[in-house]
Amino acid sequence: MPIPKSQNGEMPFLDHLEELRWRIIYSLAALIICVGVGFWVTLHFDLVKILAGPILPLLPQKKLFFTHPSDKFSITLNTSMTCGLVLAAPIVLYQIWLFLAPALHRHEKRVAIGVLFSGTALFVAGAALAFLVVVPLALPWLMGFGTEAMIPLITAEEYFGFVFAMVLTFGLSFELPIVVFALAALGLVTPAFLAKYRRHAIVLIVIAGAFLTPGDMVWTTVALSVPLYGLYELSVLGAFVIDRRRKRRRAALAAEHSGAAA
Repeated sequence: MPIPKSQNGEMPFLDHLEELRWRIIYSLAALIICVGVGFWVTLHFDLVKILAGPILPLLPQKKLFFTHPSDKFSITLNTSMTCGLVLAAPIVLYQIWLFLAPALHRHEKRVAIGVLFSGTALFVAGAALAFLVVVPLALPWLMGFGTEAMIPLITAEEYFGFVFAMVLTFGLSFELPIVVFALAALGLVTPAFLAKYRRHAIVLIVIAGAFLTPGDMVWTTVALSVPLYGLYELSVLGAFVIDRRRKRRRAALAAEHSGAAA
């Protein structure tokens, strides 16, 4: 059970470890249960077929091949685990919040809540963009590129590896504002620094888009680079707000100290 805290919210170091242990146990239990639910959802609603939807119309046989007896099970299991992770994410984040909240001040709690929820929302937005927009745009171009002397023989393992790589890449890339906000909050970057090196950031974003997106095609690079640049500009704006608030707090503290000295 979680360790009760003293009246001032403090607890000894060993009690912190015990609290952390229980939060990890609750998170793992939630993850196991959600993976089980994800397995049922995957089989009941045939999520594998839904995920294969973008490529099936492009295949002559309208089905994906598998080359190993365990491929169907492993793909179903991977889909279930992905679904379970999505379902368990709010519970795990809540357990993290319960562990960190007692050590945070009021304004820090607001920032932490914003980071947790905005990070989750950004990941979901990036993953949705990848599966709903980028993959349906990329597949016809890739399948129709070049000579007609070849016919597609796409295996399920290769296709789902491609889709999961795209979804994961876009989801993690969309965490850029969270990273910049954290650096700005720590005082490691400033709005002036971000604005000064905007051109360098654009070049790095395009290079990252080319390397991170599989398929070596222009569409996927552009589809990742354009939103990332928009998120970069959003990060500059957020860093400006954080910097202005920090300066206001410093000015208020300086005024308070000067008044006390007088």
